[in-house]
Amino acid sequence: MLLCLDIGNTHILGGVFDNDELIARFRYATHLIGTADQFGIFLINILQAKKIAPEKIDVTAVSSVVPSYDFTIRHTISLYFKSEFFMLQAGVKTGLNIKYKNPNEVGADRIANAIGAVNLYPQQNLIIIDMGTATTLCAVTKKRDYLGGTILPGMRLGMESLRSNTAKLMEVDIEAPAAYLGRSTRESIQAGLYYGQLGALREIIAGFKQEVFQGEAAMVIGTGGFAQLYRDKALFDVILPDLVLQGLSKAYAYSR
Repeated sequence: MLLCLDIGNTHILGGVFDNDELIARFRYATHLIGTADQFGIFLINILQAKKIAPEKIDVTAVSSVVPSYDFTIRHTISLYFKSEFFMLQAGVKTGLNIKYKNPNEVGADRIANAIGAVNLYPQQNLIIIDMGTATTLCAVTKKRDYLGGTILPGMRLGMESLRSNTAKLMEVDIEAPAAYLGRSTRESIQAGLYYGQLGALREIIAGFKQEVFQGEAAMVIGTGGFAQLYRDKALFDVILPDLVLQGLSKAYAYSR
């Protein structure tokens, strides 16, 4: 079995594959990783809760955008699993043609998303939108050229910025508001976060289609924790919550 871990700034998304089937998934707060022993005990417990014997994990594949935790993750796997360890990083075979000016700058999560997307939708132009701590947009051509993308603050970062830098604005739940017009401070912040992100994404998607793909059709894929909030807004052609895990699984297969 293959254990996949995507280490994000806010959460870890984990999943277990049996051959090509995703049989379990879980989330864990990144700041709770702690020591190798603490994280190892969590992984053992969560696998057992999912009725997966830890000794059946043959390989662990990791993508990380938090370098300060990379050693702890690697040490955890060596202590508790004795499995093969694979890290998605620069120099690893991906099946993509990275056209970024400096390929080493591309986040491992963005690469994993792109790998997963091109395997699910081959020979299509793709716009991949990952809505997490940051909101990232990536453009991939039908020839598997990863061209680059756009990064903007995610909704939670926007909310925390308002709370931290203003005297009277508070933390709010991030959810779809009832209307554009808020009738309280809380409703006003929620509407601003939600529709501000929606407007920005629509503008950037339109710009990608015109500037990058010259009017050719491009499939828009949504992923990440906040993508589900826009399910009814005709923003995405498809929402794939587990895209990064699927991409990690394929990246390991390419590395072999």
